[in-house]
Amino acid sequence: MTFYYGVFLLFIMSLVACSTNAPNRDSEQKRNEHLPAQADSSNGALNQVTFSQVMELSSKADTSEKIAYGENSLQYGHLYLPANVKGAEDVEKAPLVIFVHGGCWLNAYGVGHSVGLSQALAKEGYAVWSIEYRRTGDAGGGWPGSLNDVLKGVSFAQTFKEYPIDLNNVVLVGHSAGGHLALLASAEQRHVFKGGARLKGVIGLAAIVDVVGYSQGQNSCQAATTTFFAGSAEQKMKAYKLATPTNYTLPAETFLLQGTADEIVEVSEAQKSGLEYLIVEKAGHFDWIHPETNAYQAFLSALKQQVEE
Repeated sequence: MTFYYGVFLLFIMSLVACSTNAPNRDSEQKRNEHLPAQADSSNGALNQVTFSQVMELSSKADTSEKIAYGENSLQYGHLYLPANVKGAEDVEKAPLVIFVHGGCWLNAYGVGHSVGLSQALAKEGYAVWSIEYRRTGDAGGGWPGSLNDVLKGVSFAQTFKEYPIDLNNVVLVGHSAGGHLALLASAEQRHVFKGGARLKGVIGLAAIVDVVGYSQGQNSCQAATTTFFAGSAEQKMKAYKLATPTNYTLPAETFLLQGTADEIVEVSEAQKSGLEYLIVEKAGHFDWIHPETNAYQAFLSALKQQVEE
């Protein structure tokens, strides 16, 4: 396994620390939801934000365009464009971030909690296609339906030719369970774009990689794994193997970001993956999707490097 040392690393050296030992944490997801975020005294950025704080960002007015990519009511996404490209015909086309939200694959957590992240990325000059999909608890959701929706939603981005979007500069990003699905969708064997766009890379934010190992944990999200697959790894081993991203050929620019204070997806998910990764000190599970955190700045740096390569 390797750490990812790109040109962005000098910028974030003060924010991160590389760890070789995963912390031993198995607490429940909701344990983090109401604890106050901790400010980093060195730069004023936050660490360990709660899910409630993420949802507060999502309460802002959403100016995205809602677009259906399929016939089911949950097969849609929100398209965000940078403010400087709306209505302009001769502007430089924006790189596209396709975002797959997390939430333990459960329908209790929808695309709405990613509004703050999508708006922040649009302010940075990115177009963002944030997709909804059927999850556990939805008819047609679970394995493999959730992945099939994500594949359809990702592939749909090829139709955005009328927008000021650079379809040759696309990065697929997923958080938590959405990171798991994004990694699977990026597999070269799936040919998700079929020549209509170019995938530059994929970034997993606190992504679940080893679904077999993850299913054996005790926190609430780990317990949801067996529901997603409609059985344990022992009962559904073929499905678990098909749903393991590292069993496929992933893009050369595949990168994982993980935090030492994450009690939902432990750092060992990145460390044992065999993929390139970076560990951010003190970062919690939801920090990656909150634009006022150290973790978000590390993500921006990694994203910029993939876009510019």
